[in-house]
Amino acid sequence: MNRVHFGSVLAVVAALGLAPSVFSRTQPPPDREAVKQAALDYVEGIYTVKSERIERSVHPKLDKRGFYKKDASTPYAEMPMTFDQLVNLSKTWNKEGKRDTSVKHVEVLDVLDQTAVAKVTAAWGVDYMLLGKFDGSWKITQILWQSAPPKP
Repeated sequence: MNRVHFGSVLAVVAALGLAPSVFSRTQPPPDREAVKQAALDYVEGIYTVKSERIERSVHPKLDKRGFYKKDASTPYAEMPMTFDQLVNLSKTWNKEGKRDTSVKHVEVLDVLDQTAVAKVTAAWGVDYMLLGKFDGSWKITQILWQSAPPKP
């Protein structure tokens, strides 16, 4: 009985040990770098007033939705945005060059052969992005974001 039980446990442990290699199909560094570059084009396009970087990295059928909170006393306000609105925002958000652009962190969370997930931390808050590979280029298709929670 112990021998059968030990064999079963060993089989389960072996299967679990193989599970990550079977289910994790992360892509090689070139795709990870391309996903990171698309996310950087997004944040830097807004920071540096270069709408062409938005147009290069964001799919025209973008679905962007966010939650903005001005301060601790106000509720979050939902803010949907289209591709065209994002392009226009990138032309005006830092037009004067006076915005703080020091906060810029991109994390590539997962990359498969056609889809990816990234997180961008920027001056306005945190953006979670879904990306797809279209004709060999990584494009941001969806963004869900929120402003940084106000400090009490």
